Amino acid sequence: MKNIRFLAIFILLSSACNTIHKSTSDDVLQYVDPYIGSAAHGHVFVGASVPGGAVQVGPTNITEGWDWCSGYNYSDSVLRGFSELHLSGTGIGDLGDVLMMPYTGKIRTNVGSQQDPSSGYSSHYSHANEKVSPGFYSVKLTDYNIAVSLTASERVGFHKYIFPHTDSARVIIDLSQGIGWDSPTKTFIEKLNDSTLLGYRFSQGWANDQRLWFAIRSSQPIQDFRVYDTTTLKSSDSLTAKRTKAVISFGKNIGKIEFKVGISPVSSENALANIEAEIPDWDFDAVVAKAQDKWRAAISRIKVASNDAAKKRVFYTAMYHSMIDPALFNDHDSSYRGTDKKVYPHAKFNNYTVFSLWDTYRALNPLITVMHPELVNDFVNSMLAIYQQQGKLPVWHLMGNETNCMVGYSAVPVIADAMIKGFDGFDQNLAFEAMKTTANTGEFGLKYLTTLGYIPADKEVESVSKALEYAVDDGCIALVAKKLNKQADYTLYKKRSEYYKKYFDKQTQFMRGIMSDGKFREPFNPFQSIHRENDYTEGNAWQYIWLVPQDVHGLIDLFGSDASFTRKLDSLFVVTGNMGSQASPDISGLIGMYAQGNEPEHHVAYMYPYAGEQWKTAEKVHQIEQEFYTDSTNGLCGNDDCGEMSAWYVISSLGFYQVNPASGIFVFGTPGFDKATIKITKNKEFVIRAKDLSDKNIYIQSVRLNGKAYTKSYITYKDIMGGGNLEFIMGAKPNKNFGKNPQDRPIDN
Repeated sequence: MKNIRFLAIFILLSSACNTIHKSTSDDVLQYVDPYIGSAAHGHVFVGASVPGGAVQVGPTNITEGWDWCSGYNYSDSVLRGFSELHLSGTGIGDLGDVLMMPYTGKIRTNVGSQQDPSSGYSSHYSHANEKVSPGFYSVKLTDYNIAVSLTASERVGFHKYIFPHTDSARVIIDLSQGIGWDSPTKTFIEKLNDSTLLGYRFSQGWANDQRLWFAIRSSQPIQDFRVYDTTTLKSSDSLTAKRTKAVISFGKNIGKIEFKVGISPVSSENALANIEAEIPDWDFDAVVAKAQDKWRAAISRIKVASNDAAKKRVFYTAMYHSMIDPALFNDHDSSYRGTDKKVYPHAKFNNYTVFSLWDTYRALNPLITVMHPELVNDFVNSMLAIYQQQGKLPVWHLMGNETNCMVGYSAVPVIADAMIKGFDGFDQNLAFEAMKTTANTGEFGLKYLTTLGYIPADKEVESVSKALEYAVDDGCIALVAKKLNKQADYTLYKKRSEYYKKYFDKQTQFMRGIMSDGKFREPFNPFQSIHRENDYTEGNAWQYIWLVPQDVHGLIDLFGSDASFTRKLDSLFVVTGNMGSQASPDISGLIGMYAQGNEPEHHVAYMYPYAGEQWKTAEKVHQIEQEFYTDSTNGLCGNDDCGEMSAWYVISSLGFYQVNPASGIFVFGTPGFDKATIKITKNKEFVIRAKDLSDKNIYIQSVRLNGKAYTKSYITYKDIMGGGNLEFIMGAKPNKNFGKNPQDRPIDN
């Protein structure tokens, strides 16, 4: 009887999944596979969310190492529960807040172990009984015969549990649990009434002082509510402790029970208000449909045409992954808690967090200006608010915390790009002030840079990478100063943007660390990488020659000629060497010493056109796409880093890439699809066609823009957003004259 009952439940779940996944032949969601990149080092989020939502509700494994940074890895078979917050693609684990787990049998408050999950409340599961699509996740907990389904709105996670025939249906809310570095500092839960729980979870990890409030609504009355300090039962309906846990139990044969979990950076009352505003009813399927409609609308901003279904899966999944973060960090009424821990009620903009800027300034943020320009002003306003609250622009911002992760002040390129492209929904003077103030904090080697003009390698670790990133950022400030007619600022920051030249050793043709005495560091091994402890950040000298996207022509001049530059660039893709036992694990996706799996290389294949050899970019981009982007669980060659790795593929598949992060100049590579249509506005499109495109016909023979011959090897943001038609004529052999003339090469601006 028990097996028959479960079979009926599973058929019901399967039916629901089939209804949810029903799509028309042109529905883009049929091509989104959230499992892509969920194995190995992709670290992507698997679960339910809406685009840019504050909630990412999904399964959480028992952490088994670095490849569980998102809380989930496809190789696993044990779940400890379902958390409301997850990161996607990061190289450090955090969040995992408000973990809930349904189970049966005796009360258990410990997680259990990977080897013996039944020693706690964890459970085995199988991918055969697991489904995931945008806005929806479901799984069967094998050890309990419980069917779990999840969906979400912006600030509310919606859980549905279908229990088998049992007199011990239980759900634990374990506030001690987090992901990766995260650990609780203070947690609280209380039973407000027989269907409502309120609480908070304060924690420390990558985000040093995270404060999250929550509210939980149950669809059925809670029959028994018990709170525990770790494992010790407390006789009350509320508890404040470091490791608070609550176990709620229901009557016999409860069948289906649902929970709405609202979160807030402000208060439990606001979390409850978020539930009322976003999911007032108990129609789970309607919430799924609404979430998927939001994903469908967001992903449909770019539509591609191809007979290759696998390529479409890679493309649309990459679009999906590029829209999980940044994440909302405010309530439905626009209130939020700032970096200074003060509450800012009813802000005039949507406040965001999860700014992985060292990664995303390269491809994701420029892509957003094309694909979702309506978000740009909110992102910039969020960054300017952070500046006012903490005294500098965000570096890597997480849940109201500055992590100072990675090098550079990489909010600058994002804000500068917005200003250069004409976005004006923020205070331009405040933005320019914020950029200059951040560039002169004196932190992380800047005190040496502003006084000596370089960062001594014996005084500051990662000195070369820091200096090169600062030069990129300063080049962006110079562009803004030029636009604002601030000549003195332009002169200063243009000069600072060229400090990279001091690190270039003409004899070896590498960027090298400079000691306090002005000499290059010796001994020198261009292959060696010591993770975040030598002169280079997650890389080596071979990989950091090229981090000059703000002044590619200036870099070419250092090599002495176009030919010398391209010879060295050719060498990057073929040379091999021992990086050493302490090499950064982020150096992945290798072609020679080129590393697609880490962000500093993302523009490098697009540097050939600056020297008049656009056809070589076509070759390299095609190879990267073919080798490192697939529709498998191992389909990403490195951390997705909040969508940056995916964004590189999306924008490259359109046929171009913005090398200088704030110039609005998109350099041609090779188109990935026969046709791509970018929806600019309701009545305006930019259509990209690739005539005679095939796996062999990867070379641009000629280009037409709006019906007219076009000889430049780049296109401007203005041209794209103006709408129209871009046509690539493709062939199997390079047209080495395309883009060769100096007047047709990309400009640095």
